[in-house]
Amino acid sequence: MNLNERISKIIEYSGFSPSEFADEIEVQRSNISHITSGRNKPSLDFIIKIQERFPELHWDWLIKGNGEMVKKPEAEVAVEKPKPASLPDLFSLIDDNNFGITESEDRVSKELPRELEISEPSPTNQKISDSQRLESAESITASQPIENQSSKIKRIVMFYENGKFESFEP
Repeated sequence: MNLNERISKIIEYSGFSPSEFADEIEVQRSNISHITSGRNKPSLDFIIKIQERFPELHWDWLIKGNGEMVKKPEAEVAVEKPKPASLPDLFSLIDDNNFGITESEDRVSKELPRELEISEPSPTNQKISDSQRLESAESITASQPIENQSSKIKRIVMFYENGKFESFEP
């Protein structure tokens, strides 16, 4: 049996129509038609896509035609390989009755709302309004009389409502 015939047999095994099979392994539908008719030979990428979608197929049978087409189920295999421990998925953690909430979590959530757990601020703190200013070293130096400072006007700019402006330099 040649490779094109083996691919036809895989299509029969899958239970898909040739166009559904092409969609399933993500290749163009014309590729299936050309391969099953014998016009083209399948590429390695095409064969890898089949193997990835149908991992139960023997690689040797797919490539060379040796051995059985489908691997035996693990129950029939004499030596069982230990399965690697897998992490639980999101849905295996949810219990159907209480949606993953344990009894202790449920009891705690019914006792007090979280808003009530916040303590009141202590009355010793003074409230600061937005209009109050904090004293700083800059404000003290800026409050010196203008007469003591030797400053001259550099420029005067007047802005008008229509968007124009004038600049005067003495």
